[in-house]
Amino acid sequence: MAQHKYLARQIVRYAPEGSIDADARGDYAIVRALPETGGGVPQYRVKAKIDGRERVVREDQLAPSEMAAEKA
Repeated sequence: MAQHKYLARQIVRYAPEGSIDADARGDYAIVRALPETGGGVPQYRVKAKIDGRERVVREDQLAPSEMAAEKA
């Protein structure tokens, strides 16, 4: 079982591969950790900082946010 890398309320950058979700790229807050996918990849429920929309994403689609680094 894989460990989740991010914690609730942490700000992350959503960066999906390809152009399918290209408009959804940006900073999101982790809402909560979810069970991993069938391939053993952790998932998260995240909320967009810009418009508040929520989505479920895989951990491999996330990276630390530059916004979070600026606040530190």
